[in-house]
Amino acid sequence: MMVAAAATPAKAAEDPAIITDGIAEFLDRQRLGYVATVSPDGRPNVSPKGTITRWDDSSLIFADIRSPDTVRNLKGNHSIEISVVDPVLRRGYLFEGTGTIIRDPVMLERALTLYRRMGVRSTINSVVVVEVSSVSSVLSPLYDLGMTEDEIGSKWGARLARGP
Repeated sequence: MMVAAAATPAKAAEDPAIITDGIAEFLDRQRLGYVATVSPDGRPNVSPKGTITRWDDSSLIFADIRSPDTVRNLKGNHSIEISVVDPVLRRGYLFEGTGTIIRDPVMLERALTLYRRMGVRSTINSVVVVEVSSVSSVLSPLYDLGMTEDEIGSKWGARLARGP
């Protein structure tokens, strides 16, 4: 199980560059993340997204490829959380913010061009932009036990290589 680090999350209001180059590089390596939204009747919805990337210094985007529940939920409640974690190194980031569907045609074309350059070939129904209000580190409790990134990577890399 992974938990958010005790460190205070970065706040967009305090630092307009909340999504640093280091975070963007991490996202380039680990695009798969889990997006959490809330339905109109209050039910949580968690959905994997393989297209999460930095849009600018304070926002992320992801493509709506098979996201009908996520998109429907965002139309009624813009609150969103995204967790992106390296499954081998057991570390990553939790992003909190508000999500909206890109409606501006110029902005949408810019996003679609970005996804084409990234090699996305699936049909994209829409693109969601997430204005990030905070970012927290996510770390495995194994780090609390003194394990190093190399030790954790070796352990989990070998486990993933073995398969189920």
